[in-house]
Amino acid sequence: MIIKNIHTTDGQHCETTAIGTMLRQLNINLSEPMLFGLGEGLDFYLWDIETMQLPFISGRVRPEIITKNLARNLKLKLIVEETTSPESAWDEVKKLIDNDQVVGLKLDCFYLEYFKRPYHFAEHFVAMYGYDETDALLVDTTQQGGKVKTSLQSLAIARAQKGPMGSNHLYFTLDKTEQSFELETAIVKAIKNNAATYLQSDNPLEGNNGVCALSSQIIDWFTTGDDVSIGFKVSAKMMEKAGTGGALFRNLYRDFLKESYELVQKEELKNAYVAFVEIAKAWSHVSDLFLQAAETNDFRYIQEASEVLKAIAESEKNTMGLLAVTL
Repeated sequence: MIIKNIHTTDGQHCETTAIGTMLRQLNINLSEPMLFGLGEGLDFYLWDIETMQLPFISGRVRPEIITKNLARNLKLKLIVEETTSPESAWDEVKKLIDNDQVVGLKLDCFYLEYFKRPYHFAEHFVAMYGYDETDALLVDTTQQGGKVKTSLQSLAIARAQKGPMGSNHLYFTLDKTEQSFELETAIVKAIKNNAATYLQSDNPLEGNNGVCALSSQIIDWFTTGDDVSIGFKVSAKMMEKAGTGGALFRNLYRDFLKESYELVQKEELKNAYVAFVEIAKAWSHVSDLFLQAAETNDFRYIQEASEVLKAIAESEKNTMGLLAVTL
């Protein structure tokens, strides 16, 4: 069974790529930055994971939150299901696809056969649009190939893996409701909500507090870490290539603000867009400095990264603060 007329979204981030594919089936065509912004996706947190030498650096809200926020802001019906039974998990997804409905899946991408450089990440998202006797047909990010396939066996294993932030064979669907949405209204609401979330977290490792914490913690990571060359190299690649705390999400939010300004025509959005142009560049500079520190073992690169992070924290605080109170 293959659902026809499925279009890839050329997405960079897995959750928004899956959502975009699902919404296109509903004739809702939005850019990936718009999906990210309407999902109130911009955030920051540090997270200790046993499998990583250094804490995981994330520049977005936690998994599944973008989908939930976007469904609320666009007045869509979101159904999320989990089950501990592999048989039930497959039967339910198969039934949905047989009824011509694209399904979102959350899984560990390590087991997906099309990943050229697999790594364990149990919060990866794909959209599934078909299957045959041996393979599942999926939509993933552009860097992973867009329309791809993996064996049904590998898919079952990937869906069963728990791990950090893992789930029990989680799958979800999106549908229209009787309510319609006004895009301009949804944009303003999403921005104000996102700004408040980013600025008001009480957790010292989340939101703007987390960026400030990172600026000081990287000093300790360098001076007390066992292998600087590995730890900071992995962090740099994760930040820029895998889309964690680097510029990817700031790039998406920058482009969301630009697109929002063109629609809403509020000067505050234009000013915020200009600020995020520089913020995104600064995040890329941080990951470059991490890589240079890893390659040279030179502490001055970490010292410089610390200062850049302090400037980023201040700029993001000011920009999001203005959006929270002036829109």
